Amino acid sequence: MSQSKPSRLSSKFAAYPRLNPLGVGKDIGAADLIDQCFLAYNGGRLREAALLLARKMLPEDGYVGMSLTGALTPAGLGKSCLIPLMKAGYIDWIVSTGANLYHDLHYGLDMKLYSGSPFLDDVDLHKEGVIRIYDVLFDYNVLLDTDAFVREVIKGPEFQRPMGTDEFHFLLGRYVAERGRKLGIQDSSVLATAHECGIPIFTSSPGDSSIGMNVAAMALRDSRLLFDVNRDVNQTAGIVYHAKNSGHTSSVFILGGGSPKNFMLQTEPQIQEVMGIQEKGHDYFLQVTDARPDTGGLSGATPAEAVSWGKVDPDKLPDSVVCYTDSTIALPLLSAYVLTRVAPRRPKRLYDQRDAILDKVRQRYLKVGTVSKVLTSRKVAKRASSVGLKRT
Repeated sequence: MSQSKPSRLSSKFAAYPRLNPLGVGKDIGAADLIDQCFLAYNGGRLREAALLLARKMLPEDGYVGMSLTGALTPAGLGKSCLIPLMKAGYIDWIVSTGANLYHDLHYGLDMKLYSGSPFLDDVDLHKEGVIRIYDVLFDYNVLLDTDAFVREVIKGPEFQRPMGTDEFHFLLGRYVAERGRKLGIQDSSVLATAHECGIPIFTSSPGDSSIGMNVAAMALRDSRLLFDVNRDVNQTAGIVYHAKNSGHTSSVFILGGGSPKNFMLQTEPQIQEVMGIQEKGHDYFLQVTDARPDTGGLSGATPAEAVSWGKVDPDKLPDSVVCYTDSTIALPLLSAYVLTRVAPRRPKRLYDQRDAILDKVRQRYLKVGTVSKVLTSRKVAKRASSVGLKRT
């Protein structure tokens, strides 16, 4: 008896799973909901993002960098999502806006923020001394008290010198953690958690936040604190080089876009284009954004475009996911998914290795530079010989 051949219809769709979702039950968990019901459109992209995180970015001890834009910490996402991810070892380094870190301090200092409405009268709020971030409300004194805390901390002798933003945030996080212990609170601050877990946090525009504004004001009182942005650029490139050079993957998990997105992605052009070190780009790219690509802005730039800059490994482009939705929707769902599906990882404590990581990429760059000079000299000599010139 001859074996029946697969129908033409079934072979056409062999690479695609059938859309046949289960009914949503009252006891379904977030991870099962994503697996079983997020099957198309941006729900489908969110499912792909969850699978990319759980099956490729996090396994085999891959390095995961996260960039943060948008007012995530004022909305409580630092406490609800970022801190659990950090403590589980899922985030190895961070690039954030200064604003997210400043508002994180409110939670670390046990100040009160409230869930309000975006339709309140802002003139009335101003008269009453109430600050509004869309539908998040807090008293104006929260800003004044946070500013006072920052200024008091950076008076300390350990801050009286130039330093990278990762070192600044590590030292600041120590004071936030100490204040938290005195207040009897824990797991409330991203900065404090980063200090405890040895996770380096960088700010791509350190002057563009209330933290930077307070640092600038203290400079008028002869503070010697300066942000070493050169070290930040080389340190972040060093982290990526260290990951790839040690046989690990390098992944980017981008929430929003803006300057932190570029600062995280430019690590590969820094390695390849500027330092001249052979590399292929980040292995895995995951972005949650509401920005369009057709306006030309970096926030909406696709991973395919990033390939042209050397930011993403072209061989890994199929493993890139962009989910067009609000980070405040996606992050809790993705956090619930990986915390359910992936075992905790041992923290890499990259901050503790910062000097060794920087020295590794420095030595490689100097070696490449020496070889490049020799090759250039040989090319010049060969060219001179071909046209009958001699060096004098």
